[in-house]
Amino acid sequence: MTGQRLEGKRALVTAAGQGIGRASAIAMAKEGAEVFATDVNMELLSTIRDQNLENIRIFELDVRSNDSVKKGIAQAAPDILFNCAGFVHHGTVLDATDAEFDFAIDLNLRAMMRTIRAALPGMLERGSGSIINMSSAAGSIIGAPNRFIYGTTKAAVVGLTKSVAVDYVKQGIRCNCICPGTVESPSWHDRVTALGKELGSYEAAMAQFVARQPMGRVATAEEIAALVVYLAADESAFTTGHTHIIDGGWSGQ
Repeated sequence: MTGQRLEGKRALVTAAGQGIGRASAIAMAKEGAEVFATDVNMELLSTIRDQNLENIRIFELDVRSNDSVKKGIAQAAPDILFNCAGFVHHGTVLDATDAEFDFAIDLNLRAMMRTIRAALPGMLERGSGSIINMSSAAGSIIGAPNRFIYGTTKAAVVGLTKSVAVDYVKQGIRCNCICPGTVESPSWHDRVTALGKELGSYEAAMAQFVARQPMGRVATAEEIAALVVYLAADESAFTTGHTHIIDGGWSGQ
């Protein structure tokens, strides 16, 4: 079901080339927002034009670059900021290298600081804004095996979210984060393939991923996008500083 829940709002989405970012950009556009869909991979991002949605604009944005972020935020002047960019490293603390850890901190965490720091002044001037950060059920909500780097950075996103929320709650700014379980996406299928090489088959890896979800399936990107729309819309105006868990019952076991 679609309507005009976001009419008159401008939304910037990072990592909109595929997966949750893409689904969320499309969902917000269908709800009337002027959407600025961004990614570092323009080949992937350009496929969003296939949706024939005139209120989606696309441009390249590298969340690891201060200059790129500042230019992108200046172009979009967003009322809604959805920080979706991230990377999932596999392994334990003994597997983690300094280079991998530094990369994850920069992409999964510091990138959000860059975009929020760039977007906040405009939001404060307008007296309103909704910031939505992509965290994970794997992190501060539940421990997941072989997700040391990822879980550490996603737990930090929760702290970042709560800090921004409390600092600006009286100035019309809301900041929430989403904590999904396993979500079907091209990047997830890449992880299934990588695990399949260890286990001996893609099917064995798929079964392992699905087994940890009590519902017996993984989420679709569109299911997460529906929550993004809710947090972006005025109907969630009394909601800030919270982790929104959407994990098919994984953390509730």
